[in-house]
Amino acid sequence: MENFGFWSVLITNFLIVLYLALGGVTLAAVLHLCNGQWRFQVRNLACSLAVLFPIAGVLLLVIIAAGESAFPWMAQLDDPNAHLPGWHAPAFLYAREIIGFLLVAGLYGLFIKYQHESEIDASYAAQRRFRNVALLIPFAYFLYGSMVAWDFEMTMVPNWHSASYGAYFFQSNFHMFLAFFTIFLFFLDRSGKLAKPFEGYIFNFMAQFMLAMTILWTYLYFTQYLIMWYGRLPEEMFRFDNMMNGFGLIWWLFLVLKFVIPFCTLAITPNRHNPTVIVIVAFSIVIGTWIERYVWVSGSVDPQFYRAPMSSFSDIVVTLVIFAVSWFAVRWSLTRYGLIKAN
Repeated sequence: MENFGFWSVLITNFLIVLYLALGGVTLAAVLHLCNGQWRFQVRNLACSLAVLFPIAGVLLLVIIAAGESAFPWMAQLDDPNAHLPGWHAPAFLYAREIIGFLLVAGLYGLFIKYQHESEIDASYAAQRRFRNVALLIPFAYFLYGSMVAWDFEMTMVPNWHSASYGAYFFQSNFHMFLAFFTIFLFFLDRSGKLAKPFEGYIFNFMAQFMLAMTILWTYLYFTQYLIMWYGRLPEEMFRFDNMMNGFGLIWWLFLVLKFVIPFCTLAITPNRHNPTVIVIVAFSIVIGTWIERYVWVSGSVDPQFYRAPMSSFSDIVVTLVIFAVSWFAVRWSLTRYGLIKAN
């Protein structure tokens, strides 16, 4: 428990890497199902981020191996008043997380395979096969995302729950993915190394997408808070109170970064046509989401057991290592599949 600040950072980094891997295929699937014509310009770039699945898998195994250090509720397994006692079972936790990860990674890999086949085979069978697996992606994202939300954030406090937490969690992370992908596209475009450059209006589309997700995230965030506040449910409000008081300005910072800055900037039409402004907003959303994830994870224990993020050398080192490995993996993927020009 004394090192939970470190494990909070590792879990936060795991969730960010996992949702970058999930987000690329999910975006490609959604654009395909909506028949978005601009999908052909970005879908392969989005799917290249699926290379992060193995990194997320390794981080998942490390976290699971940590046991009680990463899941403090394990120290309360004998508490008869604990919420969801069946869910709070280490063996069940490990099994569902590993099996769920493998199933989703396999399905997403199948989507990428069929997407490639659909590009080189115009037959009805190939197109229908691709469409069918694309239909499964949103369901997998919702179901798996809800399970991850429960295991790594909501049920970290055994007696606390929120009926809308799953939706709030995976929507927040999709919001983050859109922002990251916008940054990703911006720097690839500026590098001049793209094998097939995309049109500039893509940034406007991403800005509109981020604005919509900003509004939806704000709604989902305040939905659970308002129900507990106006419903006068002190047994559920205690977690909000502990995090607000324990983190202080850090708690409010992610609200500013994820709502105030994106909404006030992107609601102004000319800003949605300025790639530089859009990318600045995207950085705000990515940083805000990282802080948000850290606050929910570390704030699940008593304030004496966590600290401000990145206030320890170990926090910085593990984050930089994960970032570096992920960067090299994505660069390899882009080169391997001919999405960027070889040096």
